[in-house]
Amino acid sequence: MQIWTGLGNPGPKYALHRHNVGFTALDVIAEMHDFGPVQKKFSGWVQEGTIGSHKVLLLKPATFMNKSGESVGAALRFYKLETDALTVFHDELDLAPFKVKVKEGGGHAGHNGLRSIDQHCGSDFRRVRIGIGHPGHKERVNGHVLGNYVKAEMDDLAEMLGAIASEVRWLADGENARFMSDVALRQQ
Repeated sequence: MQIWTGLGNPGPKYALHRHNVGFTALDVIAEMHDFGPVQKKFSGWVQEGTIGSHKVLLLKPATFMNKSGESVGAALRFYKLETDALTVFHDELDLAPFKVKVKEGGGHAGHNGLRSIDQHCGSDFRRVRIGIGHPGHKERVNGHVLGNYVKAEMDDLAEMLGAIASEVRWLADGENARFMSDVALRQQ
């Protein structure tokens, strides 16, 4: 079994925030791959399904971003899994908008959701970094990250999320490079 976690903040007022793109990615994956109904578990929302021959649990922590590790840690412990079974989908300030990169392990770069998972589970997990771009000035970062996607970005957002969901079989198989390549090809 693999656990794929999307990072975000719970509640409708956060739904279109750039910081919630991890939640949104899981929603699109669940829809495109016919995952089961949403259940409340591990201080979050989970959906079970398969991608290729792999059983995958999608987990959206309901703990708010800075406590995501509590939910993720509970799920890993329940299924007796190590962090090599964990993939985290999250917004990435240091990537151009709508670019998608996969990274194994690493630091949290100031991302509170990643920081929390590091504290509760360790840092040896796979990250699907979804670019939101940097606003250019440090003092504008908070408003940018916690701001909504604007109307002009919606088509690019939908295209990127569709590409991610269409190519996740490569993630399930551990083919990170193929996943990134095929997502990029779909976005051309």
